[in-house]
Amino acid sequence: MRWSLLPLLIALPAAAHAQALSPAEAAQVDRIVTEALAQSGTPSASIAIVRGGRLAYAKAYGKQSETVRTALTDAPYQIASVSKQFTAAALLLLEDEGKLSLDDTVAKYVPGITGGDRITLRQLLSHTSGLQDYWPQDYSFKAMSTPVTPQGIVDRWAKKPLDFQPGEQWQYSNTGYVVAGMIVEKVSGQPLLDFLNARIFRPLGITAYDQDLAIGPKFPQGYGRAALGPLRPVTPAARGWLYAAGELSMSASDLAKWDIARINRTVLPADDWLMQETAVKLNNGTDTGYGLGVTVGRGAGRKMIEHSGEAVGFLSENIVFPDDKAAVVVLTNTWSSGTYRVLAQKLVPVALPGTSAAAGDPADAASLAKVRTVFAQLQAGQLDRSLLTEDANFYFDTQNRADFRTSLAPLGAPREIVAIGKPSLRGGFVSRRFRANYPDRALNVSTFFEPGANGRIEQFLVTAADAQ
Repeated sequence: MRWSLLPLLIALPAAAHAQALSPAEAAQVDRIVTEALAQSGTPSASIAIVRGGRLAYAKAYGKQSETVRTALTDAPYQIASVSKQFTAAALLLLEDEGKLSLDDTVAKYVPGITGGDRITLRQLLSHTSGLQDYWPQDYSFKAMSTPVTPQGIVDRWAKKPLDFQPGEQWQYSNTGYVVAGMIVEKVSGQPLLDFLNARIFRPLGITAYDQDLAIGPKFPQGYGRAALGPLRPVTPAARGWLYAAGELSMSASDLAKWDIARINRTVLPADDWLMQETAVKLNNGTDTGYGLGVTVGRGAGRKMIEHSGEAVGFLSENIVFPDDKAAVVVLTNTWSSGTYRVLAQKLVPVALPGTSAAAGDPADAASLAKVRTVFAQLQAGQLDRSLLTEDANFYFDTQNRADFRTSLAPLGAPREIVAIGKPSLRGGFVSRRFRANYPDRALNVSTFFEPGANGRIEQFLVTAADAQ
């Protein structure tokens, strides 16, 4: 359930544009999406564009499942961590009613959590609690094949030693949101989705599903691939693994209704919207760039609210420019392609003509030796399993190893493998990204390492580098 802030946007226009897309703009959007799907092999995408505080365009493209061959605009995709802002909104509403305070400690509501007498609800929502993330990987780890309860997640991950003292660092934690969801249910006396339906979704006309139930012939299906192997339907996680950290499925146009509510300051009190969109600071005063369930960015002095999401076989992006009354929603049904992000970057200029993207972070060359070794081993059909953690060994089963070998071996040795971006902490691991460059193509390599010079690999995923 990933979090990924898009590169900051520059050259934003001075005023909101008229909401309707012209025929030429609609044709441009269709071309952008269809070309991106064809280039990347992404099965389908559902998009929505908001201009002038109103829905300007919504359309679905491609193959949504093996049984739904004609893309339906109202089909509910799994939005995963985009759901976090709804969990945060539920706690804000309960605070409005005087039933809790975001400055309460976790121990007041959920016993037995490490540091629960020091962690506040605000720190849960802003990823500054120190609770270890239970799902940092971009694949289904072994335990996810078995159903789980929120308490089960808490017992396994929230009772470990803290990764840091509350408020000392920022580190994404799905675990913190599971705890937050449990608190919503305890204080409200309702299941989380029932509370959200009553207070947010029905008033906005949004049809939202528990994504554990949004599975079957009527719903979009998730797809994945091992390295450059064939695209295959993926097996959903067992029931309970997403919960308050990312349990929702909805259409792009329904998610846009929430974005419009944000723009127009409806359904929540205005001060709740402001609080959610205000970046939380660490104990030392450092700005985290993250509010309550949303990232907070700026481009050319303008506010940008964003969050992405990853479920098993799905990736999504949601970007809102509240002051410019514009938003872009992109939902895709594969987790093996960055097409969701590429599409969002290309559609923002349609929502806000004149926008362009700034350059990304400089590359970092750490951990290259081990990445090169494992990449070559996978090409050769060999794998030194002592280099991998238990979960990574679980991922590299017979089928995935074969797909890595058959798809990567014909490419030969890459011209170079370089680090891109900066390392970051995630779920107790160090996340590092690399790119394998060939004369005619490039591949992305996403890795998680255990901390330390001798840390084993928790994740090693290879995908095609999407056209920018």
